[in-house]
Amino acid sequence: MEYVIKARNFIIILLVLLLPYVITSSQEHTEKDNNMLTERRLSTQIIIHGFLLWASMGFLIPIGILTIRLSNKEVQGRRLRIMFFIHAVTQIVSVILVTAGAVLSVKNFSNTFNNMHRRLGVALYGLVLLQALSGLLRPSRGGKNRSIWFSAHWLLGTTVSLLGIINVYTGLHAYHERSSKSIRPWVIFFTAEIVCIGLLYLFQGKWEYIQKQGVVLANDQPTTTMQPTDNREVLAKQNKDSC
Repeated sequence: MEYVIKARNFIIILLVLLLPYVITSSQEHTEKDNNMLTERRLSTQIIIHGFLLWASMGFLIPIGILTIRLSNKEVQGRRLRIMFFIHAVTQIVSVILVTAGAVLSVKNFSNTFNNMHRRLGVALYGLVLLQALSGLLRPSRGGKNRSIWFSAHWLLGTTVSLLGIINVYTGLHAYHERSSKSIRPWVIFFTAEIVCIGLLYLFQGKWEYIQKQGVVLANDQPTTTMQPTDNREVLAKQNKDSC
């Protein structure tokens, strides 16, 4: 009986000594799980943020610019209305996506704005809203302020598109620094997409001109004119040929 009491006391003492370690280990394990869960959730939010900004800045805005450039050859009619509708819809959706990405960033990410990606993102958001407002306030075609508005709208839209493309690259770089994951496939994909859109933008107005290079127009055909000659020279030539 005495040995049983001693063994019981020894077990109690051992449990008392090990209890702080067990509690600490359990707390550390719980904190580690919470940190992993938080990091996983944050990584998912970063990916969503990147997708939203790519879809708006890296795809919809350039597509909208390309569409409105294609419509320059259309004077009026159904095709012009369709192209303008596509331009308007892509730009409206891009503003919505940019706003969603900005809200996600402010709500969940650090807002210290201590790097180029964050500072450029804030400036871009303001420019996007300004561009959308200028689109809503466009003067009617033929108005005296139309040319001034068109130049400002075109310049601002081009600036937003170029800075948006740059900020997609800076965002990919920031994601690589944070997660140490390879961004090479995304860089290649985005670069190929921008090159294709850029080539379409540059050459779409030249395609008709290139096609015409192999066609001789009626106005371009060489013409021959008959010069008046002396009748005696004509008769002499005819006699010579007949001999």
